[in-house]
Amino acid sequence: MKITIQDFLKKKQQGQKISMLTAYDYPFSQIVDEAGIDAILVGDSLAMVVQGLENTLPVTMDEMIYHTKMVSRAAKNAVVIGDMPYLSYQVSVEDAVRNAGRFIKEAGAHAVKLEGGREFADTIRLLTKSEIPIMAHIGLTPQAIHRMGGYKVQGRTEDAQMRLLEDAKILEDAGAFSIVLEAIPSGLAERITNELTISTIGIGAGPNCDGQILVIHDVIGLFERFVPKFVKRYANLKEDALKAIRQYKEEVEKGTFPGKEHSF
Repeated sequence: MKITIQDFLKKKQQGQKISMLTAYDYPFSQIVDEAGIDAILVGDSLAMVVQGLENTLPVTMDEMIYHTKMVSRAAKNAVVIGDMPYLSYQVSVEDAVRNAGRFIKEAGAHAVKLEGGREFADTIRLLTKSEIPIMAHIGLTPQAIHRMGGYKVQGRTEDAQMRLLEDAKILEDAGAFSIVLEAIPSGLAERITNELTISTIGIGAGPNCDGQILVIHDVIGLFERFVPKFVKRYANLKEDALKAIRQYKEEVEKGTFPGKEHSF
């Protein structure tokens, strides 16, 4: 059944959890969609897990559009959300509308996500007026790692917690249909979830958000540079792939592949 952004609100109201994963290409998106995941985020995390970069900052708008096009072709039922890369929306609201519109118009996304708190409320307000659904993102925002001093849990102090709660309410008021809460204490995430009418999507924010998201390469064991505490691995595809490729290499070297059944 085709999922829409309206289902994010319906699921929250009905107490049903929302499932999200990232994906960056056609084959994996097909699998994620077939598994029944509600939404696919084409995350700027592709910079790290696909491009091999150190952080998300270098990925470009054109690269995000390229990957989102592939995901949109594969997703028959899931909501596809394009992730606004660094400096695609921070410079001006005109840039924000233009670049967010590209995700919808060129790449076939149904919504876009952008990082940041109250400072982007006006941007979100204008984007929603332009008929572009917005998923907000607060807490640990990877595009701000230099300011934050690395990948650190946010909202440790009472003041920081109050600011995040206020940010969440401001972003909801600005028109965001959902909000990602990343790497914040679970009690704070639960409070934000209870005080918002829009859905919260947690990543390292405990079990009481309205939904959860993880990076697919973490879930299936294809990214090993670092594994955050909040990640649960459900498979180890790297080991399976290594085994298969080593067997292929051995059979080629021994001359046992290709056999008669693989020849014309």
